[in-house]
Amino acid sequence: MSSLLRAVSLVPLLALAACGSTTSVTRPPIVGMANAGTVLPMPPQQQGMSVAETTAVAAAMIDVNAFVETTALPLMTARDKSEASNAQYYALQFGRPGAPRLWKGDSSANGSVQVGPIVRVNNLDCRDFTHAVSISGKAYNRKGTACRENGIWAVVSTAV
Repeated sequence: MSSLLRAVSLVPLLALAACGSTTSVTRPPIVGMANAGTVLPMPPQQQGMSVAETTAVAAAMIDVNAFVETTALPLMTARDKSEASNAQYYALQFGRPGAPRLWKGDSSANGSVQVGPIVRVNNLDCRDFTHAVSISGKAYNRKGTACRENGIWAVVSTAV
C-alpha cells in the first residue's frame, strides 16, 4: 500500500518534469502578404520582437484605403489616416462587438470603428466592421468584412 501511495504521489512531479523540456521546434518561415505588396518572411513574433513591437508592426500594415470611404480619403491628412488606421487595427484585433473605437485626427476630422464578433471562416478569423469618418461635419461610412491571416487584417468585402 505504501509503495502504491509513493508511486501516485510521483505522478504530478513527473508531469511537471515533462513541462520543463528544452526541446525546441524550428518552424519554417511563413510568408504573409501585407498591404502594398510588402512580403514578411516570418510573422513578427518569430522575429524576436516584443509584444509592443509586434503590435506596432501589425497596426502599421492596416491599409486605411480599404477601410475608409474612398471619397473621404482625399480630404484626410496624413495624421487623420494614421489615427484611422490605428483605430481600425485595435478595433479588429481587440475590440468588443458593438463598442466603438473612437479616433481624433486634425481639427476637422474624427471617426469611430465598430466591429462584430469574430467568426471563423476557412480557418481565418473574420469580423464585420463599420468605419465612420466625419470631416468638417460631413459623414462618410464604410461597412465591410475583414479577415486576419498571419496577424494581418485585410478587407475581403465592403458595402457603402
